[in-house]
Amino acid sequence: MRSVLSISLPEKTSSDLEKFARSTGRSKSDIVKESIHLYLWEAQFRKLQRRLSAKAKKRGMVSEEDVLKAVS
Repeated sequence: MRSVLSISLPEKTSSDLEKFARSTGRSKSDIVKESIHLYLWEAQFRKLQRRLSAKAKKRGMVSEEDVLKAVS
């Protein structure tokens, strides 16, 4: 099922979106859907990262290299 969302954008943002859509040959709707999807994914990732950061530090993992060594 799909739902319709109506939003108001500042004039500059609306103009930028319109120009970007034209230059990429995509619809404004597709660009906004992708943007929301990416925003939500990144928000979930940051939440998980914060939650696991404390556990990682307790195990002596303080850098990305430490994490990569542990999972490799």
